[in-house]
Amino acid sequence: MSKKESFVKGTLILAAAALVARVLGLVQRVPLEHLFDDIGNASFTQANNVYLLLLPLATAGIPSTLSKMVSERYALNRPHEAQQVYRAALIFAAIVGVLMSTILYIAAPYYAEHTKVPESTLAIRAIAPALLLFPCIAMMRGYFQGRNNMMAGGISQIVEQIARVSTAVLLAFILLRQGYSNTWMAAGASFGSVLGSIGAFGVMLYYAIKLRRSEEQVALYKTNEAKLPLLGIYKDIFKLSIPIVLSSITVPVVNFIDTSFIVPLLSGQIGMAEATQALAIFGSRAQSIAGIPPVLSIALSTSLIPIISAAYARRDEEHLKRQVTLAMRISILTGTPIVLALVVSAYSVNGLIFSSLDGSGIVAMLTLGTIFQITMMTTNSILLGMGKSRISMYYVMAGLLVKLGSNFLLSRAFGIYGIIAATALCFFIITYLNLRMLKTIVPFEIMGKRWGGFTVAVLASGGIGYGLNEAGVMLTHLMPARLAFLITCLVVGAAVVVIYLVLLIVLGVLSRQEVASYPRALQKLLKPLMKLQPERVRTNE
Repeated sequence: MSKKESFVKGTLILAAAALVARVLGLVQRVPLEHLFDDIGNASFTQANNVYLLLLPLATAGIPSTLSKMVSERYALNRPHEAQQVYRAALIFAAIVGVLMSTILYIAAPYYAEHTKVPESTLAIRAIAPALLLFPCIAMMRGYFQGRNNMMAGGISQIVEQIARVSTAVLLAFILLRQGYSNTWMAAGASFGSVLGSIGAFGVMLYYAIKLRRSEEQVALYKTNEAKLPLLGIYKDIFKLSIPIVLSSITVPVVNFIDTSFIVPLLSGQIGMAEATQALAIFGSRAQSIAGIPPVLSIALSTSLIPIISAAYARRDEEHLKRQVTLAMRISILTGTPIVLALVVSAYSVNGLIFSSLDGSGIVAMLTLGTIFQITMMTTNSILLGMGKSRISMYYVMAGLLVKLGSNFLLSRAFGIYGIIAATALCFFIITYLNLRMLKTIVPFEIMGKRWGGFTVAVLASGGIGYGLNEAGVMLTHLMPARLAFLITCLVVGAAVVVIYLVLLIVLGVLSRQEVASYPRALQKLLKPLMKLQPERVRTNE
């Protein structure tokens, strides 16, 4: 297998695993939302978001750095050094796993009390043991990626999610049938992450033993090799990894801020019960739906990052300009119709998959803000590809400061919607700063003169989608509500995407030349539609 084929295969494996993991993560929230009341949903949301914040901090961004260092040393025929780096990473992971797990277990009641959801203590303590194994799992995945073995990490990720989701729902259901309170049910669901970590660790251990046996047979390792100083290894690792992790945890930090501050900020305005309900809806419904739009666009734009990195290293400005423009356009153009469809049909989506129609506005507004999350994540990735992780880290910190300040100011005037607006503002600020930096490196335009056509396509498809949703809601008087909502979601989703694509082509936002440079899957989808483009638009390309 050629290096190019190996790279493409590895990228596809990791992309598929990430997609499966994201889908399973979203699927888990639906049955749990039906099983829990507001206390259960709020408790599970807090435990999950605290855990998702601590997980990347516990690994300190080392897996990606480890992958690079291991790959380089094997390329230089220095496997003994790669093994020493790997062992140093595992030692760090074992120590930090014990520390993080212990700290989270001890701090759980204090955090729960401070955020005015004391019932979440059990759920947070139940998820804490998952931090024992996950740092080691992350290091093993990084090592295997450095050895160009993507299958091990991909399978472990899928096994982890299957074990976590199935056991979380099963434990919550069993505890419900046994008559336990929602506090214990949320703890049972949170414990699913621990069982998921055991499953993932088992898969990685199997691949590690298999690899070790195959290398012993070919006598890969030499004896009496010079030992690298442990402190020197850690210095090399952290110099690269710390800026990466700090610039990549924006979304977990924002989610942590929101779930920590919603009840304290809103309880004085609307009462404790209503504030807890807002947190429950925000965590179990809005965050689940808002997690959908970034999946496709980020996967597509991230696939261009290695090309951007190579063009930047060669100082090929023209190629770099094309690739940065392409990455930005793909992320915006593919993310927008999904955001639009979910926003205009939020009422029907809420009624279809959740237990009530409460909080449809919260779902719609948080989902709308993900367009800035998409642009933020794309520009962050481009800066990382150019080796500008430190600058990206500073911009992320600036955005998070804006988020914290805006939370306090906007929540007073607009309640939960003010907190959601602060999140969108945070992502927008980081995007703006990233774009400003990128334009000092390479001049590029995202849409140029095409912004007008793009705006028309967005407004027209969104407006028609909203009208169809309103008409579809009236079907609830003629048939079972969930069936009516299902039909409405399907019709609105299809209409928004088709109208949006057709208008992009008719108005010249998408050109034939540009489509030819897109990933092959997108080309197959768009080429038949390009026949709709007027001749005058084609001649102006």
